[in-house]
Parts: sequence; C-alpha cells; structure tokens
Amino acid sequence: MELASINTPAAAFVAGLVTSLHCAGMCGPLACMFTPTRDDEADPQTVATVYHLARMGGYAVLGAIAGAAGQAPLALLGGLPSQVFPWVLVAFFFMVGFRLEKHLPRLAFLARMQERLQAMLRGRSRLRVAAAMGAATPILPCGPLYFLVMLAALSGSALRGIEFMLAFGLGTVPLLWLVQSNYGLVRARLSSLWLARFQSGLALVVAVVITWRLRSSLGFAGPAVDSFCCH
Repeated sequence: MELASINTPAAAFVAGLVTSLHCAGMCGPLACMFTPTRDDEADPQTVATVYHLARMGGYAVLGAIAGAAGQAPLALLGGLPSQVFPWVLVAFFFMVGFRLEKHLPRLAFLARMQERLQAMLRGRSRLRVAAAMGAATPILPCGPLYFLVMLAALSGSALRGIEFMLAFGLGTVPLLWLVQSNYGLVRARLSSLWLARFQSGLALVVAVVITWRLRSSLGFAGPAVDSFCCH
C-alpha cells in the first residue's frame, strides 16, 4: 500500500469519527446550549443544521489557511512529507488511544476569545447563536483539533487542506448530532468513562490497522505478501 494513499479525506473522516467521542464529552454541552426548548419557536433540527454547516465552514477556512501556509515548507522538503504524513496520523490515533490528547497544550487566548463571543451572543436568537458558535469552532481550545490542523498543513495545498478538514468535520457530525437531539438520554446512558474507553479502543484499532497497511514501508513485508494483502 502506497504511503500517499493514507493521506486522504477518508483517513480524516475516520479521525473525525474517533475524535467525535471526545467532542461529545467536551463540545456536546456547548453544542446543546443553544438547542431550542419546547417553549422556543425555533426548530431544533434547523438550529442543529445551521450550527453544523457553520462549523464545516469554519473548518474549511482553517484547512485552507493551514494547507496554504504549509505549501512553501513542503516544497523545500521535497517528497519527505508524503512519507511522514501517514506516520503522523498513526501517532495521532495512538495518542488518542492512550488518552494523551488531554495533555496537549491549549492556547489560553483562544479560550478567552470563546468566552467573549459567548458573552456577546447572550440574548440573541438561537439561529444566530448556532451560526456564530459553529463558525467559531476553530477557536475552541482543543488539543486534537490543533493536531489535525497540523496534518492539514502537511496536505500540500489550500484545496487539500479544505478537503482534509471538511472530511474530519463530517466525521464528527453523527455523534454530535445525536447528542444534540437526545442530550439527556445520551448523558444518562453513556457515561464519560464508557465513552473514553470506547474511544481509546477504537483509536488503537485504527492505529494498528494503518500501521499494518504501512508495514511494507518499514521493510517488514516482501512483494509476495504485499501482493496478497493489498490487492
């Protein structure tokens, strides 16, 4: 299997699925703050849709900036990034698997920006709050998100950075939408410990699978084995 084949939106989507378990615990309460109650006129599904569309827009902008900023350094490094990228992705999954992402440094000024934004949005309509908070998702003080932005910078172009971050964002949508729609039920049925354990197990499985597919780059498999396993 070619190293470059790991550097795809599909891999970013899987990263989003795995990370969404972290998002459900960390961002779920935030995403549910503006979910309409029975007394509100706004439709809950419309509000959730606006939030996620705005969030995808924020990720796209972040991916474009990261991909464009990484072009010049990547050009100087030649083909090295395409060889390194898959292993950085493996490192990400192992990091999540062993729950090390919570030790990643968080940028304090982003947390302050988020707090100021929330204060500015008090009293606004649910749709406006959903749109603003979705678009501002990139400023959340989130270690895994920073790591994915670094991977987007290794993508080689602004367009590929957008593809990578959009795929990652889409991977986080299903579980977050479930939490928004059934927040009380999810919190009652799924404890934070259960979510953390499931996330760790899933991340480790993905890390091992990708490592196995990349084993030929380490010289562990001959042509016959690669032909049998990868075609």
